[in-house]
Amino acid sequence: MPNIASTKKRMRQSRRRRARNRQARSELRTAIKRVRAAASADEAQAAFRDAEQLIDRAARKGLIASNKASRNKQRLHKVVAGKQ
Repeated sequence: MPNIASTKKRMRQSRRRRARNRQARSELRTAIKRVRAAASADEAQAAFRDAEQLIDRAARKGLIASNKASRNKQRLHKVVAGKQ
């Protein structure tokens, strides 16, 4: 455990950010899985809309790189198109 006040603060901030990032990453992965697991085309389309928003938000917040966001959306779009 650090003794320096600024280091203690940095640890608190890191702990909070790590928890927030883990939660957001988990939501993102779940949304992507929902698109892939969708039974019907309508269900897949609705799940894709939700996943697309989460992917864009994650890229905007720096959780994932913008190229990764684009790649994920592209692949999910192919999955949705294949279900129709």
